[in-house]
Amino acid sequence: MIAGETDRPLIVQSDGSLLIDVHNPGFEGCREAIAPFAELEKSPEHIHTYRITPLSLWNAASAGIGKDDVLDRLERWTRFPVPDNVRFLIGDTIERFGKLILRPSKSSDTLLLTVADSTIRAELAGQKSLERYLIPTEDAFIIRLVDRGTVKQALIKLGYPVKDEAPLSKGDPLPISFREKSLSGYSFVVRDYQKEAARALYGDGKAGSGFGTIVLPCGSGKTIVGMEVMRLMQTNTLILTTNVAAVHQWIDELLDKTSLTEEQIGEYTGDRKLICPVTVGTYQILTWRPDKEADFPHFDLLRKYKWGLIIYDEVHLLPAPVFRVTAEIQALRRVGLTATLVREDGREDDVFSLVGPKRYDVPWRELEQKGWIAEAHCHEIRVPLPDSLKIGYAVADKRGKYRIASENPVKIEITKELILNHTDDHILIIGQYLNQLKEIAAAISAPLITGKTPNKEREEIYESFREGKTRVIVVSKVANFAIDLPDANVAIQVSGTFGSRQEEAQRLGRILRPKERGSTFYSLVSRYTTEEEFAANRQKFLTEQGYKYQIELWEVD
Repeated sequence: MIAGETDRPLIVQSDGSLLIDVHNPGFEGCREAIAPFAELEKSPEHIHTYRITPLSLWNAASAGIGKDDVLDRLERWTRFPVPDNVRFLIGDTIERFGKLILRPSKSSDTLLLTVADSTIRAELAGQKSLERYLIPTEDAFIIRLVDRGTVKQALIKLGYPVKDEAPLSKGDPLPISFREKSLSGYSFVVRDYQKEAARALYGDGKAGSGFGTIVLPCGSGKTIVGMEVMRLMQTNTLILTTNVAAVHQWIDELLDKTSLTEEQIGEYTGDRKLICPVTVGTYQILTWRPDKEADFPHFDLLRKYKWGLIIYDEVHLLPAPVFRVTAEIQALRRVGLTATLVREDGREDDVFSLVGPKRYDVPWRELEQKGWIAEAHCHEIRVPLPDSLKIGYAVADKRGKYRIASENPVKIEITKELILNHTDDHILIIGQYLNQLKEIAAAISAPLITGKTPNKEREEIYESFREGKTRVIVVSKVANFAIDLPDANVAIQVSGTFGSRQEEAQRLGRILRPKERGSTFYSLVSRYTTEEEFAANRQKFLTEQGYKYQIELWEVD
């Protein structure tokens, strides 16, 4: 079907940027069509800007979206012809995916990197950074098995993503099935989209499948997807996540919903180091070392045990040192789970090459409309900076300005009023600065959880909140990730980590479990300060997902 100009919201520009008119009736359809191969850059009120990048096109190619499909989607929605240079860029970039294919060789300790194009072979042979890894043959290169990940990392930075079709280790077998009724007494069924996500990663079970990244909203059950992958693969599994509370939640979910027993599940943290057929650990313990010059002693957890699957929970937070060991264990099946592929360190290409390309993605609003996650109402409340702080703010450097604005004491009074407006709700107050959080917790007589809160005390507070004994808790950024608080339906963000888009998404995600009355997210921002600029950047990811912020001015008497 050819669209009329009235429902063509897209303009494709010669620099590879895509402009979409938010007010055009075709906006939603257009955004859904281009999201698999373009990245959001800006999303103000009227025109959203996306950009076509090599990584976005390679993710699309790995999902089976070819050059013709990308061009067809652009031509379906654009008001003007697609510029010739953009057409060339799309074709040239997508066609690079598949030019370099990693396959098994005759030797068990090497692999074959086939490169059909003689020009590309010559270019790679001339790369000084690669000469120690690539052994040239007539029409390919031999690489050592242990260099598999390192070579993939290096090649994607040169603009040549590797299509990895080398075989993966199956690991020791481990029978896993789901219970028809959970131990907690509820009927349990894996949702259709959770099955689709796991199946997209598992593929046909042959070479080129069994690894990759799954992108699903917070509150949509990424843990269940991970368990469904485990059920499909039936093998010993290592699960890595962000903190001890998340470790315990994974263990609780596995025991509650699967056939696994306590004897089959181990915890590998600072508190306990028990290795079992299914072991759940933290990134923190994996990256611990006695000093900056020492090796990482716990890397052996990944290297020496016969895992058949590694699950990287919140993969967008995968610490840089773990990339090193992940590069060594490319023969293992692996899955990254995340709500957003945005990494604040810009290492998305390492996730692509070492964990795997995006295999499944679904828009937040789509799951909201189907009732799988709560309807969310987002409010940015702009508050005045007290006169007593204005001179100090004016003379401070950029970091100092941000902190003064973030710790604006007016936010304490506003927080109190918002709590009074939500007397029947379960409220999370989330912030960045500990002194500010301590003041708020004292002012409202609420428990406070920070990175220094002992794990036992932390879990007692979470449990009290889940049981309804505590209605309001104050949390630092330790609660941004992998915390299951299903009854929370209001979040008040008093300060954030500069312009972190992933953080805004994760914080909203804390309140997105389905509820009859929906969820409300407040972000308190000091007016006429740098905090407004950073708040706008934090909101980019969520506005791309279809959420809108209602801006409110809070006047102080």
